[in-house]
Amino acid sequence: MMPPVGAAPVAINPVADDAASWDHESGKFWLDPEPMPGALPAVDALDAQLLPEALRVWVMDISDRIQCPPDYPAIGALVTVASIIGRQVGIRPKRRDDWLVVPNLWGAIIGRPGALKTPALMEPMRQLDRLEILAREDHERNIAEFKAGELVRRAEKKELLAAIREAGGDERVRLARQAVAGDGVAEPIRRRYRTSDTTMEKLGELLRDNPRGLLVFRDELTGWLSALDREGREGSRAFFLESWNGTGRFIFDRIGRGTVEIEAACVSILGGIQPGPLSEYLAGVRRGGGGDDGLLQRFQLLVWPDASPEWHNVDEWPDNAARQTAREAMDRLNNIDTEAIGARQDESDIVSSIRFAGAAQEFFDAWRSKLETRLRTGDLAPAFEAHIAKYRSLMPSLALIFHLLDAPAGGPVSKAATARAAAMCQYLESHARRLYSPALDPALAAARELDRHMLQGDVPSQFTARDIYQHHWHRLDKDGAQLALDYLATLGRVRSFKVETGGRPTTRWEANPALMGAR
Repeated sequence: MMPPVGAAPVAINPVADDAASWDHESGKFWLDPEPMPGALPAVDALDAQLLPEALRVWVMDISDRIQCPPDYPAIGALVTVASIIGRQVGIRPKRRDDWLVVPNLWGAIIGRPGALKTPALMEPMRQLDRLEILAREDHERNIAEFKAGELVRRAEKKELLAAIREAGGDERVRLARQAVAGDGVAEPIRRRYRTSDTTMEKLGELLRDNPRGLLVFRDELTGWLSALDREGREGSRAFFLESWNGTGRFIFDRIGRGTVEIEAACVSILGGIQPGPLSEYLAGVRRGGGGDDGLLQRFQLLVWPDASPEWHNVDEWPDNAARQTAREAMDRLNNIDTEAIGARQDESDIVSSIRFAGAAQEFFDAWRSKLETRLRTGDLAPAFEAHIAKYRSLMPSLALIFHLLDAPAGGPVSKAATARAAAMCQYLESHARRLYSPALDPALAAARELDRHMLQGDVPSQFTARDIYQHHWHRLDKDGAQLALDYLATLGRVRSFKVETGGRPTTRWEANPALMGAR
């Protein structure tokens, strides 16, 4: 069909030059629709050789038996080990500088519901729970001894008070001091390794009593992130932000609790999250909202692997030898003899530390030089740039953890452990690229869903927004449908027009005929 006589020249759509491609209202043909932006970028698969030998076979056995990506148990295992090490020993990444890195890690695994995230994390968590139970039993024995000693101290104090009444002069003062000294015996404190649901104030008390640090485990991180976004929880959010590096003092002053002094707040975090809630959270980060404070970027061990399309029924006994190897390594790291491994702690140091060996130091210096150069180009998306900037501490943290796991004798961090840590950072960067991909934009995600339904023939050539959201399709509620339509309109895949109804005009939409022909 030709345009009316006298109409301005228009671009002809070569794939749809019939009456359906002519827009009578604007006097123009439809142009070719622009393609939809690409899907999520590819990520690197986890190479088992990246894992330290003490964990490698155990992690792969978990993955095989559960039939989940090995990335899931690997991240769970590494964060668990990092929380066990805590502030016992750190690393100084420079030859002479006093820059200190405590190997504290935050980890998150991303996957759809049913991706077996929880079972994959529970395997490493059982090892931490085992230490928690042993600490509880040890505490119960210590409390029993303390109570028995308390009875003795009370009897002795009673005798001293009687003697004080009989004595005089210097002897009376001496006996009084002896009685007061008996009041200074502190009740044993239980060693804690993990918690799941706690207030900031209670967490502060736990950290005061456990200066090595502990792990906060949340099976679903969405609830944890949402709680920190609530009005009035700004203090909790700030506390977690400061507890990430594991070196800073923190003091609570609260009516009722009084003053709680934390020698150094050190909190590890581990959990899972689904892509949908994550994309919504990321939208706030991109808009510069409440989430744009670096909290998400602190999850350095964050993975979003591709689920295998194949499934095999694996019904085998766990590899007990591999599990025992991992368990023995964790038990050893639970009580590190810092002097035996060559760690140093001067009077001004808050944590014992070791440095890189000569070849490892050269490797790290070259690696960091490349990282710093990338960060200064200005070519990276701000959120992604903030994420990989924290690899400055991630790489030496991983190198220290790998070294402590595979080199019981200790000594300076080896080049082998350092090279493996660098390779692990490269693997994690591919997952970070997926995390901050524009494809996670909620508007684009909704547009992709609507475009898919249009190509499948689920949508007529002309429709209203209500025709879309009344189906209750994924991501396409009332707000999502409008986001999708506006996004598709910018690509020329749909367009709107007004229909007079005698009252307020109705907005209707029509799909590009090229899309309808591609069904």
